[in-house]
Amino acid sequence: MLFVCRANLCRSAMAERLARAGGLAATSAGTHAVPGLDMPPEAKAVLRELGADPEGFASRRVDGGLLAGADLVLTATRAERAHCVTLAPAVAARTFTLRQFGRYLEASPPGPTALRDVARARGRLQPGSPLDDDLPDPYGGPIDGYRDCAATIARILTLLADRPRRDPG
Repeated sequence: MLFVCRANLCRSAMAERLARAGGLAATSAGTHAVPGLDMPPEAKAVLRELGADPEGFASRRVDGGLLAGADLVLTATRAERAHCVTLAPAVAARTFTLRQFGRYLEASPPGPTALRDVARARGRLQPGSPLDDDLPDPYGGPIDGYRDCAATIARILTLLADRPRRDPG
């Protein structure tokens, strides 16, 4: 699973580390990331509060190879989703905003879930507004913004972890 935000410092970085803490294989990148940067102290503090390990993180820029190798791409915003699909059009069916994916996962049939189930929900539901789909960037704001962001990510990751995935996706 690949998480993508703009700078790969807050949203996607926290999602990667929260997913790993929950036993999910995950990595992250940013559409405009400067490679090698560390997370802000607020992101690290929130991850520690939630039992995730922030140490050893370094930002990186998303590219076609990362996208092609990901079984699922979850982005922070619609703009980042569009960027990813432009870089690697073949990943369109398995690329969602994180909040969109959570909504679609909730609407998919109970039991083990394949990506095609979530994609079917995409076809059945009305599109969300940017306010429904985009995860606000907490960068530069108070720690409570980081907490809100991490809580949204954790809720969606819990939905994913509670739904065993079946193959093929």
